[in-house]
Amino acid sequence: MLKLYYVPGTCALASHIALEEAGADYQAVRLSFATEDQRKPEYLAINPKGRVPALATDRGVLSETPAILAFIAQRFPAADLAPVDPFDFAEVQAFNAYLCSTVHIAHAHRPRASRWTDDEAAIKAIQAKVPQNMTDCFDMIENRMFRGPWVMGDRYTIADPYLFTITRWLEGDSVEPRRFAKVWDHHGRMLDRPAVARVLAAQTA
Repeated sequence: MLKLYYVPGTCALASHIALEEAGADYQAVRLSFATEDQRKPEYLAINPKGRVPALATDRGVLSETPAILAFIAQRFPAADLAPVDPFDFAEVQAFNAYLCSTVHIAHAHRPRASRWTDDEAAIKAIQAKVPQNMTDCFDMIENRMFRGPWVMGDRYTIADPYLFTITRWLEGDSVEPRRFAKVWDHHGRMLDRPAVARVLAAQTA
């Protein structure tokens, strides 16, 4: 059985949704940042990075959201969560890589500014830049990357739960998500999916 380690409100939500969409046999293990579960020896033995998500498989542990999402799509091909064609699959991966390497980092400068500096004034300056950086990222997604009605067009893929997850961070970053009409419509469409509803209920229980 697959075992997903997650913290509610983090990017692990995307992998959790993908597992549910795939109909996978899995166990979701909740950790807490409040009690620093991610830093305890038991979890560091699973994921030395001390971050979530981590997905334990029969061949080892995977970390990093794009890798986990790609694994889920390929491990459960009947769920049709990613294209088989190499170029089409690379386009999905390019979108997810942008979310991981650019958008997530832009967001992280608000709650995790101390990763980049110890200077209090610099931390405040970094945090003050987050709304603009996130707006710029979502302008790119809205106007150049999002095809509609799903991220890659008519086909639902592993890019969709990932975008949904990060869209949920916008308000906390002082960005009004409704200004991005296509992205916000996508958010509502995701909420209508039974798998998404089940995961959100489980993570908030």
